[in-house]
Amino acid sequence: MKEIDKNNKTFEDIKHIDENRIEYWYARELQLVLNYKEWRKFENVINKAKESCKNSDISVFDCFVDVDKSIISGKGRKSIIKDYKLNRYACYLIAQNGDPRKKVIALAQTYFAVQTRKQEITEKEYRRLLKKLDGTMPEDLPTPKKSLKQLQKENNKSLKK
Repeated sequence: MKEIDKNNKTFEDIKHIDENRIEYWYARELQLVLNYKEWRKFENVINKAKESCKNSDISVFDCFVDVDKSIISGKGRKSIIKDYKLNRYACYLIAQNGDPRKKVIALAQTYFAVQTRKQEITEKEYRRLLKKLDGTMPEDLPTPKKSLKQLQKENNKSLKK
């Protein structure tokens, strides 16, 4: 699925990576890739995706991070617009809740189905290799007392001191 819209932008083309090597996407960029002309209509899709996330007992705040962006309007006036920083799961949910009549949505849904399958195959191969090497299965590893996000916050605070 190299080309998913007429501007030749793909899901991977609009991916960003932060200083912690965590990938994310901006909703307004995804809106264009998925051929939504109006933000209000795309935001309806985002709200449905957020509801799906919530109903799956996954933190909406971790998947859909509110961000404000400054833009300069056609008249040269600076204004603030709403956007979201999205993780891959949020993008997947948006694709699943998008307008199925749009070809680009069908392609996005296919993309995520393929990526999920690749991950499943990779996981099976990984588990097979771990077993062969007498390694520890992920579910047998100890549960950390702090989340990765908590550790990152603590690290950032200590760097500022």
